[in-house]
Amino acid sequence: MSESVREFFEQLPSRVDPSRTAGMSNTYVFDISGAGTWTVAVRDGQVEVTEGAGDGDCTISTSAENFERILSGEQNPTTAYMTGKLKVKGDMGAAMKLQKLF
Repeated sequence: MSESVREFFEQLPSRVDPSRTAGMSNTYVFDISGAGTWTVAVRDGQVEVTEGAGDGDCTISTSAENFERILSGEQNPTTAYMTGKLKVKGDMGAAMKLQKLF
């Protein structure tokens, strides 16, 4: 069973390996329909998650169902993007760095 979207964002700061995000300085807004909105700020290895939308380098939008499928490995994020199940607005370079968080 996949974890809930809320659990994922609540646990994200403690699950990210700081060595993988060292040097990153990006802010992401995750707009997950049916679950909520979270802002994830990555600053040189540290990850801070706040509920609600803030200013972000890019915004990731998808449904809760698709997001959970991506988290569980059932859905490839690139395929989801190419088929319109995942939308990215803003800095695509920042979006490409997201794989370091997952």
